[in-house]
Amino acid sequence: MRIAIPVANGKLNMHFGHCAEFAMIDVDVDSKKVLVTEMIPAPPHEPGLLPKWLGERRVDVVIAGGMGQRAQRLFAEKYITVLVGASSDTVEKLVDDYLNDRLTTGVNLCDH
Repeated sequence: MRIAIPVANGKLNMHFGHCAEFAMIDVDVDSKKVLVTEMIPAPPHEPGLLPKWLGERRVDVVIAGGMGQRAQRLFAEKYITVLVGASSDTVEKLVDDYLNDRLTTGVNLCDH
């Protein structure tokens, strides 16, 4: 499984579409272990681009603080699971919490 997290200063960037880079984390779901973590520069901001861009990179799950409804629909069309309302934590903590069913999500911080 591949998880994508928008990152700023080593933590989850709360505004999904405007991050500088993405952490791409390949995990073994059975052993709940991280296999590879890669930081990839985000493409220039363009509405509707990220679902296609992340889909091309074989992403299965996106962990985000906030994301607009249109983007969430576009991700669903690509069969990418989106979790919104995550707290601004480190990539390692977010992935560990997700793999161990401890990831808490709250309010979607994006209103468009």
